[in-house]
Amino acid sequence: MTQSHLEETLAWQLDAAGLTGYVREYRFAAQPPYKRQFRADFAYIDKHLLIEVEGGTYSRGRHTRPQGFEDDCEKYNLAVICGWRVLRFTGKMVNDGRALDTIERVLKCC
Repeated sequence: MTQSHLEETLAWQLDAAGLTGYVREYRFAAQPPYKRQFRADFAYIDKHLLIEVEGGTYSRGRHTRPQGFEDDCEKYNLAVICGWRVLRFTGKMVNDGRALDTIERVLKCC
């Protein structure tokens, strides 16, 4: 699966900050009873933390169109049902460092 420029940027930031140990494109609900093909952009499995980069928020990308938004709601709700914590970031948040700062704070405290 091809990663977006924003996902690659966040991966570089995480690696540079020493926040390794994540899995990319992690299927978090592939086992029974769910058997869904949902993937998270990043997962820290031992912390039960999923990270999503929401691209196209200013260009009417998939995440902001009605069906895409609804699909994302289903995906994130299922993640919570399965016991995951979900962090979501826009491209602006990745580029200005807020995503990295938030992830670092969550990984330190939990």
